[in-house]
Amino acid sequence: MLKTVIHVFHDDDDSIATGTRVAQRIHEVAPDQGSSVEVFCFGPAQRRLTDGDASVASATYNRQIDELIADGVLVGACVNAARAEGVEAELARRGLNLRVARDEFLRFTLEHATVVTF
Repeated sequence: MLKTVIHVFHDDDDSIATGTRVAQRIHEVAPDQGSSVEVFCFGPAQRRLTDGDASVASATYNRQIDELIADGVLVGACVNAARAEGVEAELARRGLNLRVARDEFLRFTLEHATVVTF
């Protein structure tokens, strides 16, 4: 099956809010096209999942991540970064798929996924 991976890396307000919204929009039509969408949060954007930032963009980002998970989209994050920050249990509780980033990026290549980075 074809796959689009939305890689949310940058933590500026536009990247986090727009990247996850693009994932939602792709998810709306992907099944009809024989495709799927996956999201992988890494680096600075991963920290915004648990930083408690009360900004509108951060709240939007976290809401959209939770909505994607609720809609059955695989949303991942780096397990090593989560452990280093002490948030592994919190992210797992929210339903994020915690994996080694190195292995996930290689998997995207082996699956011939299209990766779009925000």
